[in-house]
Amino acid sequence: MPNAGNHEKTSQEQKLLPVSSSSPPQFPPDQEALFREVLQLLADQKVPFVVSGAFALQKHTGIYRDTKDLDLFLSTEDAQRAVDVLRQDGFHCEVSDPVWLAKAQRGEFFVDLITGMSNGVITVDQSWIDRSTPSELFGVPVRVLGPEELILSKLFVTRRERFDGADIAHVIYGTHGQLDWNWLLESVGDHWEVLYWSLVLFHFAYPAKADYVPSRIWEDLNHRFMTAVRNPDRNAPFRGSLIDPLMFAIDVDEWGMPDMNQHYRERRQPKLMGPFEEPAA
Repeated sequence: MPNAGNHEKTSQEQKLLPVSSSSPPQFPPDQEALFREVLQLLADQKVPFVVSGAFALQKHTGIYRDTKDLDLFLSTEDAQRAVDVLRQDGFHCEVSDPVWLAKAQRGEFFVDLITGMSNGVITVDQSWIDRSTPSELFGVPVRVLGPEELILSKLFVTRRERFDGADIAHVIYGTHGQLDWNWLLESVGDHWEVLYWSLVLFHFAYPAKADYVPSRIWEDLNHRFMTAVRNPDRNAPFRGSLIDPLMFAIDVDEWGMPDMNQHYRERRQPKLMGPFEEPAA
C-alpha cells in the first residue's frame, strides 16, 4: 500500500518548484523599488551589465517566473566595480564563489552579480554586453541578455536539483530558432556535446519544430557525434563532474578519474575578490 506520508511530502515539495506560466508575477513595491534603484545606480555609474535570469527568460520566451533575485551578468572586472557601487549604497555584499558569483543583499532581496558558470567553463565578457537586447525594466532602460547567451548560460545547469534544459527548449521555440548558430557553436567549443544534448531534448519536446534548428547544424553535430563514437579518443578525460560534481563524485573520489570541474575552476582567471568591508555608518 502506498505510503501516504511520503506522497504528501512529495506534493509539498512539488509546490516549491517553478511552474512555467505566461502570467506576470506581482512584485511587492519594496522589491520593485530596490531593483529599480540597483539598475539606475549601476547605469548612472556606467557599470556595463546585462539583465539575465527570470527577466531575460520572459523577454525571449514569454514565460514569467516569480523571483526574489535580480540576476545581472558582468565581466569579473565590472562585477568588482558593481560591488563597490552597491556596497557604498548600503548593500551587504559578499563573494559567494570567486569563480562566478557575488551577491548584494538588502532585506530579503538579492542581486546576483554573475561572471560565468560555476564550473568555470563559460565566462562572461564584453561581447555578452555588446550582443544584448535593449529593453526596459521597472521603468529603467536596460540591456537584456541575448537569446544565444541565455542558452549558453544554461547549458551546464544540469544538476540533480536543477536542470535548465526546458528553458533552453523554450528559448529555441520562442525565437523560432532565429539564433546566431555559428556563434553558439564557436562559443561551446570542445563542449559541443552539451549543446547537442540540449537540441535533442528540444526535438523530443517539439518534434514538429525540428526545422527551428537549421539542418546544417543537425548535420554538423550528427557528424561530429558519429565520428566521436566510431573513433573514441582513449586519452579523452572524464568530464562527468562538469555536469554535476556531486552525482559524479564517486568517479573522482573512488574510481580515480580526473576532476575536470576543479580543473576549470582553478584555471578560471580573473576571480572575484572578497570579502568586503561594510560601509561606514
